[in-house]
Amino acid sequence: MSPSRVLVLNSGSSSVKYQLLDMDAGRRLAAGLVERIGERTSLVRHTPLAPGGRTRERTGQVADHDAALKAMAGELAADGLGLDSPELAAIGHRVVHGGMHFTEPTVIDDRVLAEIERLIPVAPLHNPANLTGIRTAMTLRPDLPQVAVFDTSFHTTMPESAARYAIDVRTADEHRIRRYGFHGTSHAYVSRETARLLGRAPEEVNVIVLHLGNGASASAVRGGRCVDTSMGLTPLEGLVMGTRSGDMDPAVIFHLMRVGGMSADEIDTLLNKKSGLVGLCGDNDMREIRRRIDEGDEQAKLAFDIYIHRLKKYIGAYYAVLGRVDAVAFTAGVGENAAPVREAAVAGLEGLGLAVDGERNAVRGGGPRLISPDGARVAVAVVPTDEEMEIAQQTYALVGKNN
Repeated sequence: MSPSRVLVLNSGSSSVKYQLLDMDAGRRLAAGLVERIGERTSLVRHTPLAPGGRTRERTGQVADHDAALKAMAGELAADGLGLDSPELAAIGHRVVHGGMHFTEPTVIDDRVLAEIERLIPVAPLHNPANLTGIRTAMTLRPDLPQVAVFDTSFHTTMPESAARYAIDVRTADEHRIRRYGFHGTSHAYVSRETARLLGRAPEEVNVIVLHLGNGASASAVRGGRCVDTSMGLTPLEGLVMGTRSGDMDPAVIFHLMRVGGMSADEIDTLLNKKSGLVGLCGDNDMREIRRRIDEGDEQAKLAFDIYIHRLKKYIGAYYAVLGRVDAVAFTAGVGENAAPVREAAVAGLEGLGLAVDGERNAVRGGGPRLISPDGARVAVAVVPTDEEMEIAQQTYALVGKNN
């Protein structure tokens, strides 16, 4: 039998998340996390997903990404799932920014590595960490296909009218300034699973996907292809997020420089790490914000109202872009778990065919499900995202084709 296991790696600046999946069986074999890399309090958490498997945790300094991936390899080996297994078909890597060059999953070679490195200026927080994980994995299994799956690739189908900013074309092209979008693996997976939930082919369905976590983005998906998305050159644009501002008048930046005396780095930190919900009310956990609202906290309520106002604007805008909407799908941590957010986001949009059923919306957990009333013109759904499975499926499909 051909090898059917795929290891999925998501390498961040100070963490490595991983999952091992058996694609023929359609199941996970193990999952884990190495975080706080480089600190004395590094944490290694590993969960074998076989029946009876128990999570193992240990702390102690993990010096760098090389040590982190070796720790991961050791944990997998302890469960008989080592990286030297002949059943391992490939390693799939999440890469945040692929620019316009990478429109689909790609087997990694020196040319691909160079292009990912060339894109560092437009993804300075993400691509360097992704590269580190790739290079380390290549030293552990140099004989194995390594595949890059790009957050941006699903959004490369956007028409130029949606992807272009209205600035001087020569300047934009010289500096690769355009709207790329992110969370692409999630939007691809959820839009496809929403079509499945409706019992229809993805090519027949128009979906607005709302990926709401600490980072948040919306997409308009027509017949399985993205035609617009809320994030832009970077993940800063769009919805109100946990710590990011989302859409804002660009002149605010000039004002803060000229009047506030702030540097570019200070403004970068403000907009990416000290804005959004945390900037508005001091909390970026939606559960805590809702608790404060229930206790009468006006600042928390204002933050929630601003969050919902922006979300509702994007639903309306993407309804107009698509012309016909078959479903609105909520996903990710907030989208899947915060019933008040889902209810508020569609409140008042009954004229567009959008509504939620109170009892269905209150149900927690479970798989993909409809929360709209029977007979609703537009389905409203909760569809848990599975970015690791999407990366594994794309990786396995590519390796299978190449073999």
